[in-house]
Amino acid sequence: MGVLSRLGLAFQSYATSEPKPSMRRLVAGLDVLAEPLRRPFRKLEIKPADTPKVVMLLPGFIASPLQMRYLARQIEAAGHTVKKWGIGANLGASQLRLNKLEDRLAAIHRRYGRDVVLLGWSLGGIFARELAHRRPEMVERVITMGSPIAGDKRANNAWRAYQLVAGHAIDALPVDVNLDEKPPVETVAMWSPIDGVIPQHAAKGTDALRDRQVEVDCTHIGFSYDPNAIQAILRELDRK
Repeated sequence: MGVLSRLGLAFQSYATSEPKPSMRRLVAGLDVLAEPLRRPFRKLEIKPADTPKVVMLLPGFIASPLQMRYLARQIEAAGHTVKKWGIGANLGASQLRLNKLEDRLAAIHRRYGRDVVLLGWSLGGIFARELAHRRPEMVERVITMGSPIAGDKRANNAWRAYQLVAGHAIDALPVDVNLDEKPPVETVAMWSPIDGVIPQHAAKGTDALRDRQVEVDCTHIGFSYDPNAIQAILRELDRK
Protein backbone atom coordinates (compact mmCIF):
# COMPACT_ATOMS: atom_id res chain seq x y z
CA MET A 1 0.00 0.00 0.00
CA GLY A 2 1.28 3.45 -0.92
CA VAL A 3 2.06 6.29 1.44
CA LEU A 4 -0.99 8.34 0.41
CA SER A 5 -3.32 5.43 1.04
CA ARG A 6 -1.82 4.88 4.46
CA LEU A 7 -2.15 8.56 5.29
CA GLY A 8 -5.77 8.39 4.19
CA LEU A 9 -6.35 5.57 6.65
CA ALA A 10 -4.60 7.43 9.43
CA PHE A 11 -6.62 10.61 8.97
CA GLN A 12 -10.05 9.09 8.44
CA SER A 13 -12.90 11.10 9.87
CA TYR A 14 -14.40 9.19 12.76
CA ALA A 15 -16.42 9.95 15.87
CA THR A 16 -17.18 7.57 18.73
CA SER A 17 -19.55 7.85 21.64
CA GLU A 18 -17.22 5.84 23.86
CA PRO A 19 -14.75 7.66 26.14
CA LYS A 20 -11.05 7.46 25.42
CA PRO A 21 -8.04 8.49 27.52
CA SER A 22 -7.23 12.18 27.73
CA MET A 23 -4.19 13.68 26.06
CA ARG A 24 -2.90 14.51 29.53
CA ARG A 25 -2.70 10.81 30.34
CA LEU A 26 -1.15 10.08 26.97
CA VAL A 27 1.59 12.66 27.56
CA ALA A 28 2.14 11.30 31.08
CA GLY A 29 3.26 8.07 29.45
CA LEU A 30 6.37 9.89 28.26
CA ASP A 31 7.83 9.31 31.72
CA VAL A 32 9.29 6.24 30.04
CA LEU A 33 12.07 8.60 28.89
CA ALA A 34 13.27 8.79 32.49
CA GLU A 35 13.22 5.03 32.95
CA PRO A 36 16.92 4.51 32.03
CA LEU A 37 17.83 6.94 34.84
CA ARG A 38 15.60 5.28 37.44
CA ARG A 39 16.38 1.67 36.67
CA PRO A 40 19.94 1.48 38.13
CA PHE A 41 18.57 2.60 41.51
CA ARG A 42 15.55 0.32 41.53
CA LYS A 43 15.58 -2.70 43.80
CA LEU A 44 12.78 -5.13 43.10
CA GLU A 45 11.97 -7.89 45.53
CA ILE A 46 11.40 -10.92 43.34
CA LYS A 47 10.08 -13.95 45.18
CA PRO A 48 10.79 -17.44 43.81
CA ALA A 49 7.84 -18.84 41.91
CA ASP A 50 5.81 -21.55 43.60
CA THR A 51 5.33 -23.31 40.27
CA PRO A 52 7.63 -22.13 37.45
CA LYS A 53 5.88 -21.57 34.12
CA VAL A 54 6.86 -21.36 30.48
CA VAL A 55 5.88 -17.85 29.37
CA MET A 56 5.74 -16.49 25.83
CA LEU A 57 5.87 -12.68 25.59
CA LEU A 58 3.94 -10.88 22.86
CA PRO A 59 4.94 -7.19 22.48
CA GLY A 60 2.64 -4.26 21.85
CA PHE A 61 2.14 -2.33 18.64
CA ILE A 62 5.45 -1.24 17.06
CA ALA A 63 7.29 -2.72 20.05
CA SER A 64 9.58 -5.74 19.86
CA PRO A 65 11.10 -8.20 22.37
CA LEU A 66 13.74 -5.53 23.05
CA GLN A 67 11.14 -3.34 24.80
CA MET A 68 10.07 -6.32 26.90
CA ARG A 69 13.56 -7.50 27.83
CA TYR A 70 13.54 -5.89 31.29
CA LEU A 71 10.18 -7.48 32.09
CA ALA A 72 11.46 -10.82 30.80
CA ARG A 73 14.47 -10.67 33.10
CA GLN A 74 12.30 -10.03 36.17
CA ILE A 75 10.02 -12.94 35.28
CA GLU A 76 13.04 -15.17 34.79
CA ALA A 77 14.46 -14.03 38.14
CA ALA A 78 11.40 -15.60 39.76
CA GLY A 79 12.27 -18.93 38.14
CA HIS A 80 10.01 -18.91 35.08
CA THR A 81 11.18 -19.68 31.55
CA VAL A 82 10.53 -16.77 29.18
CA LYS A 83 10.45 -17.11 25.40
CA LYS A 84 10.25 -14.43 22.69
CA TRP A 85 7.46 -14.53 20.15
CA GLY A 86 9.94 -14.88 17.29
CA ILE A 87 8.66 -12.38 14.71
CA GLY A 88 10.40 -9.11 15.63
CA ALA A 89 8.40 -5.90 15.89
CA ASN A 90 4.61 -5.97 16.11
CA LEU A 91 3.49 -4.23 12.93
CA GLY A 92 -0.13 -5.35 12.95
CA ALA A 93 -2.26 -8.33 12.06
CA SER A 94 -1.63 -10.54 9.05
CA GLN A 95 -2.16 -14.19 8.19
CA LEU A 96 1.59 -14.69 7.80
CA ARG A 97 2.31 -13.38 11.30
CA LEU A 98 -0.41 -15.49 12.87
CA ASN A 99 0.85 -18.58 11.06
CA LYS A 100 4.38 -17.91 12.32
CA LEU A 101 3.07 -17.43 15.86
CA GLU A 102 1.21 -20.74 15.73
CA ASP A 103 4.44 -22.43 14.63
CA ARG A 104 6.39 -20.67 17.38
CA LEU A 105 3.89 -21.69 20.05
CA ALA A 106 3.97 -25.28 18.83
CA ALA A 107 7.78 -25.31 18.90
CA ILE A 108 7.88 -23.98 22.49
CA HIS A 109 5.22 -26.45 23.61
CA ARG A 110 7.08 -29.32 21.97
CA ARG A 111 10.45 -28.31 23.45
CA TYR A 112 9.27 -27.99 27.05
CA GLY A 113 6.44 -30.49 26.98
CA ARG A 114 4.20 -28.08 28.89
CA ASP A 115 1.34 -25.72 28.20
CA VAL A 116 2.46 -22.12 27.70
CA VAL A 117 1.32 -18.91 29.39
CA LEU A 118 0.74 -16.21 26.78
CA LEU A 119 1.54 -12.76 28.19
CA GLY A 120 0.52 -10.07 25.71
CA TRP A 121 1.00 -6.33 26.01
CA SER A 122 -1.56 -4.12 24.24
CA LEU A 123 -1.92 -5.38 20.65
CA GLY A 124 0.20 -8.37 21.66
CA GLY A 125 -2.65 -9.39 23.95
CA ILE A 126 -5.01 -9.51 20.97
CA PHE A 127 -2.57 -11.87 19.25
CA ALA A 128 -2.37 -13.93 22.45
CA ARG A 129 -6.14 -14.31 22.62
CA GLU A 130 -6.32 -15.37 18.99
CA LEU A 131 -3.52 -17.91 19.48
CA ALA A 132 -5.45 -19.38 22.41
CA HIS A 133 -8.53 -19.69 20.20
CA ARG A 134 -6.53 -21.52 17.56
CA ARG A 135 -4.37 -23.74 19.77
CA PRO A 136 -6.03 -24.02 23.21
CA GLU A 137 -4.48 -27.43 23.80
CA MET A 138 -1.07 -25.72 24.05
CA VAL A 139 -2.03 -22.74 26.22
CA GLU A 140 -2.25 -22.72 30.01
CA ARG A 141 -3.69 -19.23 30.24
CA VAL A 142 -3.74 -15.82 28.59
CA ILE A 143 -2.79 -12.62 30.40
CA THR A 144 -3.39 -9.35 28.56
CA MET A 145 -1.87 -6.04 29.64
CA GLY A 146 -3.73 -2.93 28.51
CA SER A 147 -5.17 -4.75 25.50
CA PRO A 148 -8.33 -3.40 23.81
CA ILE A 149 -10.48 -6.51 24.18
CA ALA A 150 -13.87 -4.74 24.25
CA GLY A 151 -15.67 -1.73 22.83
CA ASP A 152 -15.18 0.42 19.76
CA LYS A 153 -11.84 -0.41 18.12
CA ARG A 154 -11.31 3.32 17.46
CA ALA A 155 -12.11 4.53 20.97
CA ASN A 156 -8.43 4.85 21.88
CA ASN A 157 -5.36 6.91 21.11
CA ALA A 158 -3.61 4.34 18.92
CA TRP A 159 -5.93 3.45 16.05
CA ARG A 160 -4.68 6.11 13.64
CA ALA A 161 -1.06 5.06 14.14
CA TYR A 162 -2.10 1.44 13.71
CA GLN A 163 -3.80 2.09 10.38
CA LEU A 164 -0.85 4.15 9.13
CA VAL A 165 1.66 1.38 9.86
CA ALA A 166 -0.45 -1.73 9.24
CA GLY A 167 -2.05 -0.42 6.06
CA HIS A 168 -5.58 -1.59 6.84
CA ALA A 169 -8.54 -0.44 8.91
CA ILE A 170 -8.42 -1.55 12.52
CA ASP A 171 -11.94 -2.95 12.30
CA ALA A 172 -11.35 -4.71 8.96
CA LEU A 173 -8.36 -6.95 9.61
CA PRO A 174 -7.01 -8.90 6.60
CA VAL A 175 -7.26 -12.18 8.51
CA ASP A 176 -10.05 -14.25 10.01
CA VAL A 177 -9.89 -13.74 13.79
CA ASN A 178 -12.21 -14.29 16.74
CA LEU A 179 -12.22 -11.02 18.68
CA ASP A 180 -15.66 -11.20 20.25
CA GLU A 181 -15.39 -14.36 22.34
CA LYS A 182 -13.33 -15.35 25.34
CA PRO A 183 -10.59 -17.86 24.52
CA PRO A 184 -11.34 -21.39 25.79
CA VAL A 185 -8.61 -21.13 28.45
CA GLU A 186 -8.25 -19.06 31.62
CA THR A 187 -8.10 -15.44 30.50
CA VAL A 188 -6.99 -12.52 32.67
CA ALA A 189 -7.28 -8.87 31.64
CA MET A 190 -4.95 -6.35 33.28
CA TRP A 191 -5.92 -2.69 32.96
CA SER A 192 -4.84 0.65 34.35
CA PRO A 193 -6.87 3.66 35.46
CA ILE A 194 -4.07 5.94 34.22
CA ASP A 195 -3.54 4.27 30.82
CA GLY A 196 -3.20 7.04 28.26
CA VAL A 197 -3.67 4.84 25.17
CA ILE A 198 -6.40 2.28 25.84
CA PRO A 199 -9.51 3.20 27.87
CA GLN A 200 -10.29 1.31 31.05
CA HIS A 201 -13.50 -0.29 29.81
CA ALA A 202 -11.77 -1.65 26.71
CA ALA A 203 -8.81 -3.19 28.56
CA LYS A 204 -10.95 -4.46 31.44
CA GLY A 205 -13.45 -6.12 29.15
CA THR A 206 -16.66 -7.78 30.29
CA ASP A 207 -17.40 -10.96 32.19
CA ALA A 208 -18.15 -12.66 28.88
CA LEU A 209 -14.73 -11.79 27.44
CA ARG A 210 -12.41 -12.84 30.29
CA ASP A 211 -12.40 -14.79 33.53
CA ARG A 212 -10.88 -12.09 35.72
CA GLN A 213 -9.75 -8.49 35.55
CA VAL A 214 -6.84 -6.99 37.50
CA GLU A 215 -6.26 -3.30 38.09
CA VAL A 216 -2.63 -2.16 37.83
CA ASP A 217 -1.44 1.37 38.58
CA CYS A 218 0.90 2.12 35.67
CA THR A 219 0.98 3.93 32.34
CA HIS A 220 0.35 2.06 29.11
CA ILE A 221 4.06 1.76 28.35
CA GLY A 222 4.64 1.01 32.02
CA PHE A 223 3.14 -2.45 31.61
CA SER A 224 6.57 -3.43 30.28
CA TYR A 225 8.68 -2.08 33.14
CA ASP A 226 6.73 -0.57 36.04
CA PRO A 227 7.28 -2.39 39.38
CA ASN A 228 3.51 -2.40 39.96
CA ALA A 229 2.98 -4.23 36.68
CA ILE A 230 5.85 -6.66 37.28
CA GLN A 231 4.58 -7.63 40.71
CA ALA A 232 1.03 -8.02 39.40
CA ILE A 233 2.27 -10.29 36.61
CA LEU A 234 4.31 -12.42 39.03
CA ARG A 235 1.28 -12.80 41.29
CA GLU A 236 -0.82 -13.93 38.35
CA LEU A 237 1.78 -16.46 37.26
CA ASP A 238 1.75 -17.93 40.79
CA ARG A 239 -2.02 -17.98 41.01
CA LYS A 240 -3.38 -21.52 41.24
